[in-house]
Amino acid sequence: MSTDPADIRRVKKPKPRPPSPRRLAVEIARTAHDRHCVDIAVLDLRGISPVTDYFVISTGTSDRQMRSVADEVVTEAAKSGQPVFKVAGLDSANWILLDFVDVVVHFFDTEYRRHYDLELIWGDARSVRWRRPQRRHGKDAKGNDDGS
Repeated sequence: MSTDPADIRRVKKPKPRPPSPRRLAVEIARTAHDRHCVDIAVLDLRGISPVTDYFVISTGTSDRQMRSVADEVVTEAAKSGQPVFKVAGLDSANWILLDFVDVVVHFFDTEYRRHYDLELIWGDARSVRWRRPQRRHGKDAKGNDDGS
């Protein structure tokens, strides 16, 4: 094996392994929540939709906020090895759609969310728990006393 620095520079870093579709959907929902989107839902469409496996649906508080969250989601997903396939709606920001193929993300304003009511249309879909587990006071994640 050569220790020539020129040989070492040629070694490529492995690309990150993309998250599973479910994991991606949950992480996107958590990012939306952390960035103050409201009424967040993750729907499991496997076996129901021939187009995608998961929907992430949320309501933004303003067009600027929706664009900012969409941009962050696209950037973070790409870093984790899952580039976005298609983006639509950034110009109007009433409804921004991010298509990751197995996960489709919808950022709505309140009026469009109420009008399109995707949860009703996809009423047979199972809801996915996306919230982070709550820590019990005085316990760490493993249930050990944390000294508080």
